[in-house]
Amino acid sequence: MQLNIWDIDFKRNEIFMKKTLVLSGINLVDGGTLSVYQDCIKSLIEYGYTDKYNIIALVGKKKLFDNYESYLKIIEFPDSKKSWFKRLYYEYFYFKKLSYKLNPEIWISMHDMTPNIKPCKQYVYCHNSSQFSDMKFTEIKYGYKYYLFSKFYKYLYAINIKRNTAVIVQQEWIRKAFKSTYKIENIIVARPSIPNIDKITNKKTNENIFIYPSYPRYFKNFQVVCKAAELLSKTSNEKFKVYITIDGSENIYAKELVEKYGNCENIVFCGLLTRENLYEIYAKAKCLIFMSKLETFGMPILEFKQTNKPIILADLAYAHETIGNYDKVCFVEQDDFEELSKKMFEVINTNTVKGYSKSINYEKPFANNWKELFELIL
Repeated sequence: MQLNIWDIDFKRNEIFMKKTLVLSGINLVDGGTLSVYQDCIKSLIEYGYTDKYNIIALVGKKKLFDNYESYLKIIEFPDSKKSWFKRLYYEYFYFKKLSYKLNPEIWISMHDMTPNIKPCKQYVYCHNSSQFSDMKFTEIKYGYKYYLFSKFYKYLYAINIKRNTAVIVQQEWIRKAFKSTYKIENIIVARPSIPNIDKITNKKTNENIFIYPSYPRYFKNFQVVCKAAELLSKTSNEKFKVYITIDGSENIYAKELVEKYGNCENIVFCGLLTRENLYEIYAKAKCLIFMSKLETFGMPILEFKQTNKPIILADLAYAHETIGNYDKVCFVEQDDFEELSKKMFEVINTNTVKGYSKSINYEKPFANNWKELFELIL
């Protein structure tokens, strides 16, 4: 049952002794965006902000945040994912009433949209880069929601965006795109926290294992990896495996990939993996492949970088920015499966790749982690 805001205990002394910080993320219930929201809360606790602020988290599923209940107030909106009309109602109507009840000093929307609330220090954290996609109408069968996002999400971003004290994005290229699109200057680039995989010991193996971990959305471009693996299997006698984290049950795109390439012995459709199982493959893999055409960041790149092993990336701005300085990376044009096949052959035979990485000059304001971001906005 949804927690009624009028039932919240506002009479305890500490409520009035501390300023109120509201975090809003009622649409975040899975995937990387949920991880960002949870990391934000964990960092607020770790750096002592729960002692300085009365923190209230608006969430879609309370059970995903039970670990934090002793540190902050949680208000659940279990029907927030039922429809876009419900989401819009909360963001642009209900939150106005809620904000006057909660009386926040600071409101941080953790999921792209700038709500209509009472005047206060207001921030929006932008995850979604679908507006920069060039998805064609003929590809709509692979995800009509994503197609609609790619065409209309920029207009949702625009609503109330100039009311924000600052807009928070994850990369410099997105800051530049937002400046151009929305004619705003108050943009903070804040890199997400990097999961530490030091506990995973690299395993010596004679296997030539490649891994491309991601959820099967069409822009993830799994087909170019499958084509490259198929080509390499036909043009060489090398033994290798490419692990792809789909099994065909996820959506039409995944189903078509498994039907088309399921007979290729060199491709392992292993399905979605837990973080622990994924790190086990990282440990024994020889190389990461990440050929997505669109990302706000690309966290697997930084995860695998910690193994100090070869990485093959799509030659796109997000990939250059995420990898940073690294001497075991090469970049391949996003649809060039023949060149990708050659680079895979190079990894198998030399255990490395020849390439380059571009240095990125970050404008200010810039935050390299949650601590630096909190110091900028709190």
